[in-house]
Amino acid sequence: MVETSDLVIFWAVVIARFLIPLSIPRYPLPGVLASLILDMVDQTIFQLFTDLPLEGYQGYDKALDIYYLSITYLSTLRNWSNLYAFKLDRFLFYYRLVGVAIFELVHLRPLLLIFPNTFEYFFIFYEAVRLKWDSRVLTKSKLIAAAALIWIFVKIPQEYWIHVAQLDTTDWIKANPSNALILIAYAAFLLGMAWWLLRDLPPARKGLEFEAPPVAAAPVFPPIPKTMKEQRERLINNQVIEKIVLISLLTIIFAQILPDVRANSIQIAIIVAVFVVINTALSHWLARNGRHWSSIIREFIVMSAVNMGLVLIINYLLPRYNGSINLQNTLFFILLLTLIITLYDRYWQLHVNNHNNSGSGKEEEKK
Repeated sequence: MVETSDLVIFWAVVIARFLIPLSIPRYPLPGVLASLILDMVDQTIFQLFTDLPLEGYQGYDKALDIYYLSITYLSTLRNWSNLYAFKLDRFLFYYRLVGVAIFELVHLRPLLLIFPNTFEYFFIFYEAVRLKWDSRVLTKSKLIAAAALIWIFVKIPQEYWIHVAQLDTTDWIKANPSNALILIAYAAFLLGMAWWLLRDLPPARKGLEFEAPPVAAAPVFPPIPKTMKEQRERLINNQVIEKIVLISLLTIIFAQILPDVRANSIQIAIIVAVFVVINTALSHWLARNGRHWSSIIREFIVMSAVNMGLVLIINYLLPRYNGSINLQNTLFFILLLTLIITLYDRYWQLHVNNHNNSGSGKEEEKK
């Protein structure tokens, strides 16, 4: 029988892994570092303080990893004024997401070496610089150099060590304590590269800017179309296409993680496209009737109810087409996806407003 204290610890960690990433849009660097550290130590906490079997947690662990990385990406829509940095980070995010999706389908570990998680460390680099400088000091050449250095000297060695060689750093040091000196020397080398990259920046400002810069309020919905043609164009646009790609990749990954899922990737992509279009159509219908979301919490609750209803319909229909889902697990993951869609819609409007009202992005791309 599972001890009550074990359940308390388990759910405290799971809830923390769900809630802490929500701090990233407001406090990017502390939020992402706290999420990263909790991801690293959660299973150690379970091993030290509980007697729980961890086999069933593996799928949730992977899903929560992707969840916090998605929130991290969405925070760049809200906060990043350096347009080239945003575009580069968006490429790194989707590049990694595609790699993880392929890996979950074919389970070839070298794929994670080909598709390293450069995105996360590039985000940390950008936000670390923003602590002391305006983000505009990061020119196109500096951003490309930073991404390349992180990719080659940080992520490829790390991905090889963890996913290909499958070595444990603690065991490696225990086997030969002098190996710790190698790690120290390599860390010094990485700090030296960071100094070289940032050596010519202007004088730093006083204090540390942990909080993201304030953003102007954005309309919850785009302007109401005047004609049917405009309505169709607004319903299927670049924003909706990106949402379909993002949620499709996330759902394919989640579907491979979840037990008892028999829907194939094509079925999943179709289902996701239907979800996104229905959510977008609902938003447009409300806008045309002069209604809007009074808060992001209300939007999340309503959209969750809509999407959970769709899941129940899909759960009823899939067996007719030789498919099936684990309803309990799917409802959990649909909450994660609904939250991501809700934040994407809000932050996309902030991103568009920010860069439409500022010429900084175009100036940066010319450097």
